[in-house]
Amino acid sequence: MGFAEMRRFRRDPLGFLENLRRASPVEVFRLPWGGWCVGETGLALTVLSDRAFHEGMSGFFGSMLPSRSAQVDFGRAVRAILRTHMPEYRESLAAAVVAMPTVTRWPAAGVELAYRCTAGVLLHPDGSPRLRQLLERNARVGALRPARMEQRARAQLLRVKLSTALTEQVRDRRRGTCRTAEAEPRDLLDAVIGVCPDEVTDPTVAQLYVLMFRSIVGPLGYSLAWSVLLGSLHSPGSPWSWPVDWVVREALRHRPVSWMVSRPVPHPTELGGIAFHTGDLLSVSPYLLHHDEQHWDRPEAFQPDRWARPSTHRPYVPFSFGPFTCAGAAVAHELITEAATALTSNTYLRVVGGGNTRPIVTNAAIPKSFTLHHTPTHDRVVGRRWRHDQGIAVHPHQQADPLLEPG
Repeated sequence: MGFAEMRRFRRDPLGFLENLRRASPVEVFRLPWGGWCVGETGLALTVLSDRAFHEGMSGFFGSMLPSRSAQVDFGRAVRAILRTHMPEYRESLAAAVVAMPTVTRWPAAGVELAYRCTAGVLLHPDGSPRLRQLLERNARVGALRPARMEQRARAQLLRVKLSTALTEQVRDRRRGTCRTAEAEPRDLLDAVIGVCPDEVTDPTVAQLYVLMFRSIVGPLGYSLAWSVLLGSLHSPGSPWSWPVDWVVREALRHRPVSWMVSRPVPHPTELGGIAFHTGDLLSVSPYLLHHDEQHWDRPEAFQPDRWARPSTHRPYVPFSFGPFTCAGAAVAHELITEAATALTSNTYLRVVGGGNTRPIVTNAAIPKSFTLHHTPTHDRVVGRRWRHDQGIAVHPHQQADPLLEPG
């Protein structure tokens, strides 16, 4: 990508993508950073649902699992442990929202909230205190985009420490020294260990756990941040004008965190009049599908009331579509909705500094930093136990330290 294109992309990433599609005379257009994107909605859905195109293993796991069946079993095990712990998640949400300061910086606060409320399922309370500390620090660092070289170096060192501690924990649990044998997994780490075949090494099991950890905490926190931002901007100074579920669905449509789904072409094929070779990277953009004027009325507008009749809307693919749909899609939607419901219950939300809804785009589409004023509508004592030293919590009369933009 040239310098001028890079500047345009950084200024308005999703608008840049839309312009590429409009300028293309064919259904599949080339991406400046490499690979191709299917711009026509019907063809994009065909690609996502084509089992022949998706034969073989999902690239999401790389080569860490030995077979497609092992990948499927892995996804089901993760989904099952999250669903099993949903009651504890709701209880954690209630306590965490009560403890929130009245002013917080987002999306970092959304990731912090996501981690706090899933901490018990990610690692059992009886788990290693050292590992829990490293997970918390990684969740916090993951909400930020280190800008300076020394910050990036510290983030990399933290990842290495987490990998080392996890590998040790995996080894101990596999040998049965950390807990007695149980019929059901106690936490995500137990679930990951239990579903991995014996030939998967301890370091690889640790990598798979980290992959799931990041796939849960980050997307959950960022999707919640989009719901809070867009819902509050369009219903300022009062409880939201729509059911929370409508706001969450519309936020996932309007600003899907997973803005691009990519896969190497598994065999020579032709799409949109273009011949592809094995290994060529082909992408489908949920954002483009969600903003197709032929399928959505005023797709550029944030309109939660369109979900009064959800069956009339197609295509809606915030968690992909077809054979490689995210195994935890339904659970993820429930987790986001529960968090947004807890935040908005008996509360006035007011956003400051969030008028620019163009995202920061890396491997995910993330809201730019904004401040949320979270005011209960009834008298209660609000805790102050969030991490002020990290700039996530800000008192109303205290100058906030600048937060690095998330990434």
